[in-house]
Amino acid sequence: QVDLVESGGGSVQSGGNLTLSCTASGGSTYDRYYMAWFRQTPGNEREGVAVIEADGTTNYAESVKGRFTISRDNAKTKLALEMNMLVPEETAMYYCATASFFWPTSDWTTPSNFASWGKGTQVTVSS
Repeated sequence: QVDLVESGGGSVQSGGNLTLSCTASGGSTYDRYYMAWFRQTPGNEREGVAVIEADGTTNYAESVKGRFTISRDNAKTKLALEMNMLVPEETAMYYCATASFFWPTSDWTTPSNFASWGKGTQVTVSS
């Protein structure tokens, strides 16, 4: 199990930017093969936002492509999500998550594939 702590959430106006951070500790690098960001609003399922694989390959939800960037350090202890041009509909709790290898990679949007989760950081985008 990897311990994950998110930070960087807050309130911004529509069109604004935020960068989220996640610090990972414990477990092994194998447990961090995938490192991802999800978000969730009350009453809705957790949604995959972005993922970065062990080799650095990244994938994004269609709605954030071109605006969000996921990155991590080589030691896999720091994960970041740079979010630009935010819109009110992206108001949500954002979670950091890690997983060991699974196949197919396209299943990265499925929360049950991720074993470790942080407690989340709130992002509020006002119009």
